[in-house]
Amino acid sequence: MMAIRLVCFALVLFVTPYSWYTWVFAAMAIFLPYLAVVIANVSADMTAPTALGPERMIEAPAPSAAPSPAAAQAPQVIRIDESPQERAGES
Repeated sequence: MMAIRLVCFALVLFVTPYSWYTWVFAAMAIFLPYLAVVIANVSADMTAPTALGPERMIEAPAPSAAPSPAAAQAPQVIRIDESPQERAGES
């Protein structure tokens, strides 16, 4: 489309005598970039990926035994504390 626009722009400048077709070439040279962008944006949406269904998720293994009542009362909590890193050269 940009090659066609370049040709239309050249025809506006070099074809004489000026007449109604000069205005047609000028209009095409002006509006072809807009049309090219619109067509490019519409065609980009067609390749959008679709959402995957939840059945494709990794299955968790089944629990081997029922948890004891003591474990159900006191859940295990894992805490991770981060300490700031010391900078090289500082003591």
